[in-house]
Parts: sequence; structure tokens; C-alpha cells
Amino acid sequence: MSSLLDIRNVRKHFGGLRALRGVTLQTGDEILGLIGPNGAGKTTLFNVISGFLPPTEGEVHYEGSPIQGRRPHEIVGLGIARTFQIVKPFGDLTVQENTLSGYGQPYYSRFEALITRYRTPETEASCRSILKLTGLSAWANTQASSLPIGLQRRLEIARALATRPKMLLLDEPAAGLTAEEAQGLADLIRRLREQEISLIVIEHNMAFAMGLCERIVVLAQGEVIAEGTPADVQRNPAVIGAYLGTGA
Repeated sequence: MSSLLDIRNVRKHFGGLRALRGVTLQTGDEILGLIGPNGAGKTTLFNVISGFLPPTEGEVHYEGSPIQGRRPHEIVGLGIARTFQIVKPFGDLTVQENTLSGYGQPYYSRFEALITRYRTPETEASCRSILKLTGLSAWANTQASSLPIGLQRRLEIARALATRPKMLLLDEPAAGLTAEEAQGLADLIRRLREQEISLIVIEHNMAFAMGLCERIVVLAQGEVIAEGTPADVQRNPAVIGAYLGTGA
């Protein structure tokens, strides 16, 4: 496995709370699952990777270069996009307009955003391809706020794909979905991997994570306590102890 993302001894403190305690991991060319009990530090780690939070200590390297301290839009520009645990579509815009907004990412932080047209025949054609890939074509002209949660989660992925990422961070993408919707989402994530996008998936749905991810990293109390194949992780006494609260 080549290492696209290299996280080196990352710590994140909020006053006396140590949310991350020296997390080290590498990933690339895979679907990596990031699991752990509530409060383990999973979303905090995503926030550090994506630039929403600076690490207290440690480094995050992407394609061989340090990216900690960069702003979120800069990290998106480098090729890392993300979704959120709580979906955040532009409710008053259509599905197509939400997705098209991703193409403006290179301009949003600059004056050119006021004068640059990123809605072009080329981006509209690319948008249609993304909507087809994510199963949203039939809802292209639907206001995003009217979509059910399953389609809103797909829309988050579609908008992220419009930024042309090499790596996609998905924060609990199956939350609130039916079993059928979760299976469809897993199929979509596998198709994204076939397009050479590397993925990290935070997930509380163990059946979903174990059936989807090629490798699993387990966090507990801000530390990596296990990593390996889904089968290895399910048998690990430390993982069983973390979830059952036995301290094993």
C-alpha cells in the first residue's frame, strides 16, 4: 500500500481534555475504516486532517508534504474532501446547484470568485456524470432541503466529488439509513474506490464498516488500540474491551 496520507503522532488538547493522544497511521489506495466508541476522537481526527482544527502536536503529511496549519479550502485544493456527520446541504439550492458549487472551490477565497464563471458547459457535463454516479440524476432539479436523509448523504458526497478529490473523508455516511440504503451507499463507495479515490470512513454501523472496509483502525480515548483486517479487529481483545467497557 502506498501512503497518500501520513499522520504522525498527532495530539489534540482542548484545555485539560486530551481528545487525541499521539495518533499515528498511514493510508492510501484503500477504503480505511475508522471506528471506536463515542468520544474516541474520530471526528476530531477528521477535523485535524481537513484543517478545521490545528493539532496541538504532531504532523499530517499528504503526498509527502506537511499540511497541518493549512486552511480547509487549501486542503480541499490539495485533493482531500470530506462529508460531515450532520448533513449540510445548501437547502435553498437544487441538487444540481449544490453539486456545481464544488467546482467553484478554487475561487472562493479570492476576489476572482466575484467575476469567475465556474458554471460552464464543461462543469455542467461533469456535474451530470457525478449525479449519475451517485444516483441523484432524477433529483437534479429538486430543492436540497426537501430530500430525505439518504439522498442528502449522497448529495454531500456528490458535492465533495466536484472538488476532484484524491482522498475522501466520510463521517458516518450510513447514519440514519435503512439497511437497503446502507447497502446502496456501500456499493457507491466501492465504485468511488474503483475510480482511484482513497477513502477513510468513520462508522458506528459495525456490519456496514466490516463489510465495506479493507482495513480497520480502532480509536479509544484518543489512541489507536488496534488495526488490521475486519476479521482481525473483531477478534482483538482490546477492541472488545473498549466497546464493552471492560478495559481489556
